[in-house]
Amino acid sequence: MEKSEKIRIQIVDDHPVFRRGMVQIIEEDPGLEIVSQAGSAEEALQQASLRTVDVAVVDVDLPGMDGLELAARLLKRRPPVRIVLLTMHKSEKIFQAALDLGVSAYILKDDAESGIVNGIRCAARGDHYVTPTLASLLVNRGRKAVQLRRQTPGVESLTPTERAVLRRIAENKTSREIGAELFISHRTVETHRANICAKLNLTGSHPLLQFALENKSALMDLSD
Repeated sequence: MEKSEKIRIQIVDDHPVFRRGMVQIIEEDPGLEIVSQAGSAEEALQQASLRTVDVAVVDVDLPGMDGLELAARLLKRRPPVRIVLLTMHKSEKIFQAALDLGVSAYILKDDAESGIVNGIRCAARGDHYVTPTLASLLVNRGRKAVQLRRQTPGVESLTPTERAVLRRIAENKTSREIGAELFISHRTVETHRANICAKLNLTGSHPLLQFALENKSALMDLSD
């Protein structure tokens, strides 16, 4: 996106009054442009097929398909849409799930008036933003990654490709799905899985999947 271009935004929230409030705040910034508004995930997906957006501001609590599932679908688009997630809940479970998906910004609705523009701008340039009142949850997430390294030192010996494979195993993806995403054969993925098990000293039935699922949040924060 050129610096002179406006950031194109989609707002997805089923409460018209709150949505209008967000529109008013966002449109005060001359560098931001709202190109579509939706009251449901299904409507948002229809709009996304017609209009190109850079950032989608999505409410977690949507009727039908929820905001997390919508975010997952928008992130798979090409080019992917960066996500600013709005929520009323101070739930660590939802917070961790959002970050695991790859959401760029996570904002409590109580903080939206002061944080929405900053969240959108951070998302658009590839950075991350978390509402200040949830900073402690971000610290907890980082602590889990540190604990994983201490408890399972073999993680440090994984190659970048092995880490990429392991993160996708944590998303419960098959070897064929992982291979397609990483542009390698499923047989190569199986070789990586075997190497990961050896380095992490994992033995038995489905140990790698169990390890990945139990440590999903920490694994998502491992750098390549």
